[in-house]
Amino acid sequence: MLTLRLPREIEARLDELAKRTGRSKSFYARQAILEHLDDIEDIYLSEKPLKSFVQVRTIPCR
Repeated sequence: MLTLRLPREIEARLDELAKRTGRSKSFYARQAILEHLDDIEDIYLSEKPLKSFVQVRTIPCR
């Protein structure tokens, strides 16, 4: 179970989409998460190791 607050504009878009298609807002929220979760994981999970690699491997120029 997940509860989240959305901006009014997003809520309105989900409402309209659900109304026009007969599916639930939860269905479309789930679809959006599934569609983008891999990309979000790539961005946020690779960011920390990359930063630590750059910090450790950087050799200052004199």
